[in-house]
Amino acid sequence: MTNYKLRSIHMRFSIPLFSASRPWLCANKNEVGKFFLVFFFLIIGFKGSAQVSATIDSTTIDIGDEIRYRMQVEVDSTQIVVFPEGQTFTPLEVIESQKIDTSRNGKRFNLVKEYGLTQFDSGHYTIPRQKVMVGDQVFFTDSLKVEVRDVLVDTTKQKMYEIKPLVDVDAKFTFNWKKWLLWIGIPLLLLGVIAFFVFRRKKRAANKEDELPAYERAILALQRIDESHLLEKDSHKEYYSQLSDTARKYIDEEVYDHAMESTTDELIARLDEEIKSGSLNLDKNTVEDLKNVLKTADMAKFAKSKPDVITAKADRNVIEQVIHKTKSAIPEPTEEELLADEEYRKAVAERKRKKKIIFGSLGGVAVVAITLLIFILVKGYDVVKDTLVGHPTKELAESEWITSGYGAPPVTITTPKVLIRNAYQMSDEQKQILKGNETFIYGSLIGNFYVVVTTIQYNQPTEVKLDKVVEGVVGSFEALGAKNISVKDEEYETLGGAKGVKVFGSLEIVNPVTKKKQKNDYLMLNFAENGGFQQITLVYDIEDRYAKDVAERIINSVELRNAK
Repeated sequence: MTNYKLRSIHMRFSIPLFSASRPWLCANKNEVGKFFLVFFFLIIGFKGSAQVSATIDSTTIDIGDEIRYRMQVEVDSTQIVVFPEGQTFTPLEVIESQKIDTSRNGKRFNLVKEYGLTQFDSGHYTIPRQKVMVGDQVFFTDSLKVEVRDVLVDTTKQKMYEIKPLVDVDAKFTFNWKKWLLWIGIPLLLLGVIAFFVFRRKKRAANKEDELPAYERAILALQRIDESHLLEKDSHKEYYSQLSDTARKYIDEEVYDHAMESTTDELIARLDEEIKSGSLNLDKNTVEDLKNVLKTADMAKFAKSKPDVITAKADRNVIEQVIHKTKSAIPEPTEEELLADEEYRKAVAERKRKKKIIFGSLGGVAVVAITLLIFILVKGYDVVKDTLVGHPTKELAESEWITSGYGAPPVTITTPKVLIRNAYQMSDEQKQILKGNETFIYGSLIGNFYVVVTTIQYNQPTEVKLDKVVEGVVGSFEALGAKNISVKDEEYETLGGAKGVKVFGSLEIVNPVTKKKQKNDYLMLNFAENGGFQQITLVYDIEDRYAKDVAERIINSVELRNAK
C-alpha cells in the first residue's frame, strides 16, 4: 500500500458521503434519483446482463456455529463465471466451499455456490463484498452484517466434583540469564569502578615518586626497607634483595646504565673504570664496602645465607653511605647534558600524557558500554535504541500536544501537531446540498502515522444513517486494492455525551516502494451531531510499537464542542 493510496481512502471517506452513491444523505428524492442513476451507469457502463446476488441463512449465530453464505449468478450460456476462493470473507473464516450447482432456465444458466462461514469471537461483524468475474466484467455482492453471540452456560446444572488432592511436582530449574546478568553485572561494575579509582590513586603516587630525582628515590626506598620490618619477620632474602636493588638502581641511573643486569664483579669493575677515567671521584674504600654488601646480598638471595641482625643493619648503613658519596662524587653535568636530559624528560612526560589519554578513553568507553548494557537489560533494547537514535512516532508521543477545533460543525481533538486544511473544491451538485466540506490532515502515509478530520454541513436538515457509512468502509478500501480487511463496529460515546459509531480493524496492502505487504490498523469515529456529519480517521502501521498508544490518546480526546 502506498501512502498516496491510503490518502485517497480518507478522501473517499469524506467526499462520497454526500455524493450520488450515498442517497441517504441527499436533501430530496429528485436529487437522489438523479445522482443514483448517474452513479449506477458510471459503475456498470451499460455492460452485460448478468445478475449477481448473495444471501445468508442467518444474521445471528452462536460462537463457532456455521453461516451458510449463498451466492447466485444468472448469466448467458456463453459466459464464464469465476467465484471467489480462499479467505476472502475475513473477518469470518471459510470452513467449507461447496461445488457449484448449475441449473438451466431457457437460454440462461443459474449458478449457485454456497460457503460455510464461522467466527470464534463474539461481536458484530461485516461480511465484505465479494468479487465475481463474469466474462471480462467484475460484479460485487452487497456486504452483510452478522452478530456472533456468546454461548450462555448455566453453571447451576453442571455436575460438581470433589477437589483433587495436591500432587508433588518436580521443580524445574529455569535459568533467567537476564536476571543473573543484572545481579552479577551491577556488583562487577561497582567493583570495577572501585578498583579503577584505587589503581588510579596508586598509579598517581607511583608517577609522583618517579618524578623525584634518583637520589631522593633511593633514600625513600631505604626508608621503606626500614618500615617493612623484614628482619623481624626473618625475611633476610627479601631484605637483601631490596637493599641490593636500591643501590643498583641508583648507580644505573647516575653512573652505569647496565647496573641492574650486571653481576657484582662486573659492576665493581665498571666502577673502577669510571674512577680511573676521572668520571667518578669515588674512593676505593667506598667501592670495596659496596662490593662486600653486594656479595653478602648474593649469598642471602642464592645460598640462603642469614646474616645476623646487627650485620644486616650495618650493611643497610653502608648502602646509604655509598649513595651519599656517589652523589658527591658525580661531576656537575654540562649545559649540553642538562639540555639533553630536559629533552628526555619532556619526551617521557609526553609518552605518559598519551598513555593517560588512551587509558582514560578506554575507561570512558567501558563505563558507557556497561551503562548501556544495564539500561538494555532493564528497559529493553528497542526503548534504549529509540531513545538514543530516535523514533518518529515516539517523538510524536513525547512532544507537546495541541488541542484545537476543526471544521463546522466543529470537532475538538488533541494531536501531536496542528492538522493542515486540505483544499477541496465542491462541485455544483454538491453545493446544492452542502454548506461546506472541510478536511484537515496531519502527516503523510509515507510515514508511520496519519490523521484525518472531516466535517460536513448541510443546507437543509438531513438524517445521516451511520450504519450505511460503516457499510461503505469495506468498499472504499477494496477499491484501492486492500485485502484481508477486518471490520468491527460498536457504539461510541465521548465524555461530553456525543454519540456515534466506532469502526476499527486491520487491512493488508502492497507497499509499492518496498514491494512488501504492509499491515495497517485503522480507527474511525463517525458522528451526526449539530445538523452535520463528523468523521475522524487514523491509519497506522501495526508494527510501530508506539503508534497504538498515540492513536488511542487522539481518539480519547475527540469531542464535539456543542454536544450535550
